[in-house]
Amino acid sequence: MSCSGLLWLHRGDLFHRALLPLYRSTNVRALSHGRRMSPGLKDSYRVLQLPADGDSSQAEVRDAYHLLAKLYHPDSGAPTADAALFARIEEAYRAVLAHLARQKYASQYSTQAGGEEDDPSKGNAFQHRQYINYEGVGSGTPSQRERQYRQFRVDRATDQVLEYRRKEMERSAADEGAMIERDIRIRSRQTKITQAVERLVEDLIQESMARGDFQNLSGSGKPLSKFQHNPYADPATHNLNRILIDNGYQPEWIVLQKEIRENLAKLRAGLLKARAQLGDPMMPQEQLKWQERCGNFAVDLANLNKRVDTFNLIVPLLNQQQVHFSLKREVERATREDKEQREDRKRREKEQRQKERERESDMAQNSRQGLFAWMQNLLK
Repeated sequence: MSCSGLLWLHRGDLFHRALLPLYRSTNVRALSHGRRMSPGLKDSYRVLQLPADGDSSQAEVRDAYHLLAKLYHPDSGAPTADAALFARIEEAYRAVLAHLARQKYASQYSTQAGGEEDDPSKGNAFQHRQYINYEGVGSGTPSQRERQYRQFRVDRATDQVLEYRRKEMERSAADEGAMIERDIRIRSRQTKITQAVERLVEDLIQESMARGDFQNLSGSGKPLSKFQHNPYADPATHNLNRILIDNGYQPEWIVLQKEIRENLAKLRAGLLKARAQLGDPMMPQEQLKWQERCGNFAVDLANLNKRVDTFNLIVPLLNQQQVHFSLKREVERATREDKEQREDRKRREKEQRQKERERESDMAQNSRQGLFAWMQNLLK
């Protein structure tokens, strides 16, 4: 084989072994040259109140951002809160984090590149792998760069979610503030209208009194009659009580007395209904059911007696206090009422049957008289 053929076959190998180290060393120097910062990056360090030499760690940057967020965040409640300044702080924080990430990736890449230069066998990667793009993030082998790029995307997505939540909270807070302001404005307008109407009515009353429109009333010049039932009552107290009664207010002991009365009527009605469903006289099975129903009634009656005790403690008048309800008397009352209802029912049924018999006899008599009249007419 000629020399030109050998050169043609080994052209790629010569290019890879001779030029690739130079290319890698140039890129490493370009990435690791982190001391030379742009004016915008220096301004970001200045906004975060960090040294401009770029030696701050991620923890220091994060602490500085948190401290400034507590001072200038719109939702912090601090007197120094400023939305525009906080937006600049957040932008500077993101720029500094990106710069630190680039420095970290550059240092890792330079370390791996130095190891590959020491070991020539590790530099025999395919040429097309040098052009895999991960948005300029990561260093090392393609698999390492892929893992670093995935982590970078996760961090970026987390930051975007937090930013979206922050904007949503600010928007909701603004909407809530607008609603509160609108409600206050509506209430103030209603109050102004009410006050204006009251002033107008008062002015009309004063004008009518000045013209003498109220002098022709039947009670003009006479004392008010609303305190005749108790001339020693305080007018202010009387008016206050009247206003409370007109608006449906009732003292606690009156409400409790009404509840006791309603519950007692309901319990008595239930016991009477249970007795009416049984026979008279009762069979053994019906007697067991009646005893069970009386036991349940005793429990309900005991609870009602507890409410009676509470009522007796809060009632202001001694003659309004109540005594406990007796189970024996209530059962006898239900039995007596059931007996009266049964007798009344039998009496009504007897009267109804008697009326039916009288109606039937009248109809039969009328039919006979009609038959006799027809026969007489026929014989004529």
